Amino acid sequence: MGQALDVHRLQFAFTITFHYIFPQLTMGLALLLVYLKTKALRTGDEHYNRAARFWARIFGINFALGVVTGIPMEFQFGTNWAAFSKAAGGVIGQTLAMEGVFSFFLESSFLGLFLFGEKKLGRIGHWVAAFLVFLGSWLSGYLIVATDAWMQHPIGYRIGPNGAIELSNFWDLLLNKWALWQYAHTMVGAVQTGCFVMAGVGAFYLLTKRDEFYGRTFVRAGVLVGAIAAILQLFPTGDMQGKMVAYNQQPTLAAMEGLFESQEGAPLAILGQPDVEKRKLDNPLEVPEMLSFLTYRQWRAHVKLYYSYHVMVGLGTIFIAVMVLAALLLWRGKLYDSRWMLWMLMVCVPLPYIANTAGWMTAELGRQPWLIYGLMRTAAGVSPRVVAGNAWFTLIGFMGMYTVLAILWLFLIYREIELGPEPGNLPRGEDAAVLAAD
Repeated sequence: MGQALDVHRLQFAFTITFHYIFPQLTMGLALLLVYLKTKALRTGDEHYNRAARFWARIFGINFALGVVTGIPMEFQFGTNWAAFSKAAGGVIGQTLAMEGVFSFFLESSFLGLFLFGEKKLGRIGHWVAAFLVFLGSWLSGYLIVATDAWMQHPIGYRIGPNGAIELSNFWDLLLNKWALWQYAHTMVGAVQTGCFVMAGVGAFYLLTKRDEFYGRTFVRAGVLVGAIAAILQLFPTGDMQGKMVAYNQQPTLAAMEGLFESQEGAPLAILGQPDVEKRKLDNPLEVPEMLSFLTYRQWRAHVKLYYSYHVMVGLGTIFIAVMVLAALLLWRGKLYDSRWMLWMLMVCVPLPYIANTAGWMTAELGRQPWLIYGLMRTAAGVSPRVVAGNAWFTLIGFMGMYTVLAILWLFLIYREIELGPEPGNLPRGEDAAVLAAD
């Protein structure tokens, strides 16, 4: 069973990591679409409507790939994790069913209206459709995060006479304090992905001197929203999520900070290479007692635990620096002509994907060996009759199929960016005015 468990975990890790490439962009773009449609509604400027249509097409491509890669996730609960589903299905089934019945259909229905019903809906109706797409995508995100948060910090349950985990309080499940802060941190991360992608595409247009009126709009929107999101990612969302981990999952804190021994006045490790055998951090760059202060607001607080989440934290620091610097150049009127900064925005596009993946890895690997923290170990949740060979067969199949989907996704996104918001058109009229004003 040990080998089968490893393959089951590897398959789920692969499929969910690939799947999350798409929702993080759609959730981030959903907010930015509302921003563009609000600008169009307030100013009456068709330029912003055309900008919104361009990003709606990219949104639609990502949404489709997210659906295709998300469906297998649901089936894996039964095929690979049957024991977990049998034991906890009465709890996690609540939020997962709500995500499918309410938020997914809300998002998909109004996405259809947003993409194809603009002329019928009118200006206000089309803005409402954009807002409901945003609401559906963010509600979907909350219900998924609430499911994971219950696995991280289970509350509102009781153990039934047959050993199954039963839901005793629906509102405890839905309003789990862990879920609230994890959701805020997750969604701000998704917004950063959307902002970097939008700003990166705008920077590409400015650097190649094509569709510059749209390039300026995209860079401006991405930088303004992205600077706010980068700061919120650190505080309060990241700070409060860290406190939840410190008080409720002390072993996970070790996975974040490379502490092998419990100690008072624990240092904050900036850099270092963990040596597991010798139980120490090689070549450490540390701030004395800072970890105790950041987690407990006491310089001499007692901290237990062991490893590091520095990829996520390091990239988050880079995001703050890049976005704040870009916002400063925008404020001074120099951003659109700063080729080095435009190159930086464009090169940074993949980094939020890496940071979000690193964040989820920190959360999920840090919970091990628990599948439901304190209630069910990961080894107890797998499907006992699915052997390692069966799991390897499906995993290899997923890898092949997702490789094809990744190539298709990259081609479709490249084609949309290459065609541009207005293929073959030069700025004129109100677009030229936007170019001059920006």
